[in-house]
Amino acid sequence: MSLLGRRTPGWPVTLTDGSVLLRPYRRSDATAWSEVRRANQAWLAPWESSLPGGWDELNSPAAFRWVYRDQRRSTRTGEGMPFVVCLRAGGRERLVGHVNIGSIVRRAFCSGYVGYWVDSRVAGRGVIPTALALAVDQAFGPGGLHRVEVNIRPENRPSRRVVEKLGFREEAYHLRYMHIDGTWRDHIGYAMTSEDVAAEGGLLARWHRVRATTG
Repeated sequence: MSLLGRRTPGWPVTLTDGSVLLRPYRRSDATAWSEVRRANQAWLAPWESSLPGGWDELNSPAAFRWVYRDQRRSTRTGEGMPFVVCLRAGGRERLVGHVNIGSIVRRAFCSGYVGYWVDSRVAGRGVIPTALALAVDQAFGPGGLHRVEVNIRPENRPSRRVVEKLGFREEAYHLRYMHIDGTWRDHIGYAMTSEDVAAEGGLLARWHRVRATTG
């Protein structure tokens, strides 16, 4: 099978838990994606990789076409599992975030890197921990991965709390790891393997127990 004939194992798929829904992006998401991204510039821009162009331009409905194309390419080559995060209520979906298992490497490694963001208007409600748990369980199960990693700036306490609540291990400190907000920024490396959650029935099951005990 040719490289372009492949597709990421375990993808496409729709995943749900309560009001949280993960699904592949659609071309029709452009307007909603742009609205959320533009409304959250102050919340998101300090933590995202430096790219040429202004925030409004990079997060316009027109720019979404390039985002969508890159995501589709990553799934065709088996390197990505990109999900839009939605909240469901009254039979309707509201786009509120993004989770991606990307840079997937197979064979003896079977690992990928996690990236995510969430609308500040729903932050602190357990949306992204739930979404991340759903995506990681899919990656460890049908996706066939053994390990997932997350790299986060030390100053980004909200993002670090997400992975720490889920039980990711802090494994490394990467000096000048990525160019963000005008300069090379340090990152803390977190990771988890499938064995870490197998006995608990998966990461989502672990997250449910954490929420039940912490309120």
